[in-house]
Amino acid sequence: MSWHPQYRSSKFRHVYGKAASKDKCYDSVPITHNINDNHFCAVNPSFIAVVTECVGGGAFLVIPIKQTGKLDPHYPKVCGHKGNVLDIKWNPFNDFVIASCSEDATVKIWDIPNQLLKRNITTPKKELLGHARRVGLIEWHPTADNILFSSGYDYKIMIWNLGVMDAVISNPAKILDAHKDVVLSMSFNTDGSLLATACRDRKIRVIDPRAGTVLQEGSYKSHRVNKVSFLGNMKMLFSTGTSRWNNRQIALWDQNDLSVPLLEEDLDGSSGLLFPVYDSDTHMLYVVGKGDGNIRYYEISPEKPYLNYLMEYHSHLPQKGIGMMPKRGLDVAACEIFRFYKLIPTKSLIEPISMIVPRRSESYQADIYPLTAAAQPALTAEEWLAGINKGPLLVSLRPGSEAVKSLPQFPDQEPVTEATDLSQQQEEQGRISVEDTQKPREIERGRKRLKVEESLPENQQTCLSNGFDIFQCPPPKTESELLQMYYRQQEEIRRLRELVIQRDIQIKQLSLELRNLCMDTDD
Repeated sequence: MSWHPQYRSSKFRHVYGKAASKDKCYDSVPITHNINDNHFCAVNPSFIAVVTECVGGGAFLVIPIKQTGKLDPHYPKVCGHKGNVLDIKWNPFNDFVIASCSEDATVKIWDIPNQLLKRNITTPKKELLGHARRVGLIEWHPTADNILFSSGYDYKIMIWNLGVMDAVISNPAKILDAHKDVVLSMSFNTDGSLLATACRDRKIRVIDPRAGTVLQEGSYKSHRVNKVSFLGNMKMLFSTGTSRWNNRQIALWDQNDLSVPLLEEDLDGSSGLLFPVYDSDTHMLYVVGKGDGNIRYYEISPEKPYLNYLMEYHSHLPQKGIGMMPKRGLDVAACEIFRFYKLIPTKSLIEPISMIVPRRSESYQADIYPLTAAAQPALTAEEWLAGINKGPLLVSLRPGSEAVKSLPQFPDQEPVTEATDLSQQQEEQGRISVEDTQKPREIERGRKRLKVEESLPENQQTCLSNGFDIFQCPPPKTESELLQMYYRQQEEIRRLRELVIQRDIQIKQLSLELRNLCMDTDD
């Protein structure tokens, strides 16, 4: 009996990190010397914000993303806090709104003007007063508008509704009092219905934030957790921490069972923290080391071995913090699938690191750019607080795509009962198909085809749904799955049209050769 090795096929096996040239970096930036274990940097397609040093309080810089090179030493700051700034986060649905938290126990919301700053900004748009001690972490909700989470050294997580008119908000919408020590990390699942936390008491918790209940709680003696992250819709959590021998360690967990990790692995003996960064579009996980210059990256799969090591980006310059560019700010022409902004305080430098898939073709590579989260909320704050869940709105990154500007809106779906036969499944899919205003004729043709299939005998009915074998790929159950299938189908139609055109050209060439051959034989 011969042994057959198992080979994995992956589009991201050869991804490599590419540091930006000197003129594309941000030089002479006074990066903070704070020892907190945060990113200290936030990025969107318009600005890069970085926590800086400031006498008599806390401040951060907001630099236009295209203003690279040496920074003016008198460049204006955002400096309204009375203590050191500990965390900053851009609003995912507004590139000109940023939140900051500080040792002064406040959270402030700032409006950033759409031009170069000429003077310091000292007056916030809103001020959130509720924590009794310093606030160490803030996170925006991934799908609901105007919902912000803050975590303080009073062991409480507060949920704020920023949609109210008051400039000073002292009553949070909800207070989560499930922790007995400082919260070190917060992470949402895809639709924001669950919150995962890592606490200094070495426990990982999965919390329903609206009910305030702890759904899962786990601690493992050989893994002291520091950071935790949801892995999209994989139903898994990823954590970084240290082993009992003080080695840096990573672990993978089933979100429904935190008693024992699915996977546990020691990395090295360094003392710096590890930041996990997950890209749900490509299912790639990046592990960024604080205090060293390395970025390890893996590919996540739903089956064993779950974590597949790809490669490691090495640099001799250690990073203190890291910023991540949202997908809509990437250079798709260069096959860039992720971009980090690396804080190097020893050189007062911010260095962009692009993660690139090597491709020879210069055309848009649809297979490495699936639909990604749009800069539009799927819910209002009131809807989310009332208990409604929705996944993020999705857009295509194809240049010039109309879907980037506006996405087809879905009506609220009714619960779909199980279909008893294939024709009923196809009928249900026909009801929830995307009403793309740009292509009503193609949608109408698809519906007519479904009606024809329903009228066929059972043994003649097609077994394809949205271009896929339904026995291998189940019908879409969520809006995002439906959109992904729709755009895959459109891409397949385009590819088939190109093949048909090539075949027509070949047929014409062969017919001409045949005619010439016949004329030669007649002569």
